[in-house]
Amino acid sequence: MITGSTAGIGAAFARRLAADGHDLVLVARDTKRLREQATELHDRHGIEAKVLTADLAEDDGIEAVAARLGDPKNPVDLLINNAGFGNKGRFLDVPMADELRMLKVHCEAVLRLTSAATHVMRERGRGGVVNVASVAAFVPRGTYGASKAWVVQFTQGVAKDLAGSGVRLMALAPGFVRTEFHERAGMGTDNIPNWMWLDADKLVAAALDDLARGKSLSIPDPRYKALMGAAKLVPRGMLGGISSRTGRKYGPR
Repeated sequence: MITGSTAGIGAAFARRLAADGHDLVLVARDTKRLREQATELHDRHGIEAKVLTADLAEDDGIEAVAARLGDPKNPVDLLINNAGFGNKGRFLDVPMADELRMLKVHCEAVLRLTSAATHVMRERGRGGVVNVASVAAFVPRGTYGASKAWVVQFTQGVAKDLAGSGVRLMALAPGFVRTEFHERAGMGTDNIPNWMWLDADKLVAAALDDLARGKSLSIPDPRYKALMGAAKLVPRGMLGGISSRTGRKYGPR
């Protein structure tokens, strides 16, 4: 199952897993795009692709996906919690309703869907969950970074709790990826250097390799691994200032 499957990293996961012969449950808000995606993947790879329309910013949407994950007669072997978005603007410039909606999708939905999936996976003795975070999790950078930091800490903690159960959990922390993410948030990207961009398909390939190796955290590119390693050497207060200035330089315009 892949949430946020119709674009970006979610679509890349769908392409790769379908190419590997896996049947899919595709989750997103747009039914038309879901059906088009399911048809394309079925026709190209011969797999079965079911669609589930759900808005993970709403309780009904979370509950519908959790119910599907909890169905022991139709078990899900791998859950990709990918749905997410960014808000344009600094803190206090963003309406509180939008901030809370982000936390609903990035934190509450991830918590509830991971719980629903792993209950069944533990009973079967196998399964995996990939929770998509961001390198923003490792720098002081507003609500988005804070929510992704929660995803990393939560995922690694649960991975330890379920060690030995046959269920693997991994937080995926990419950098800038060429997707619809920035466009949907109204963020300009012309000022982001080319070297900072990642390819979604290569990212997914690296992430699945890391999951197979049993890693609980994947930063799937040497450039960003080096940046995050360097960030650990910078004092937290100084890092906050650098992060803020970098966000204004390479963030929304």
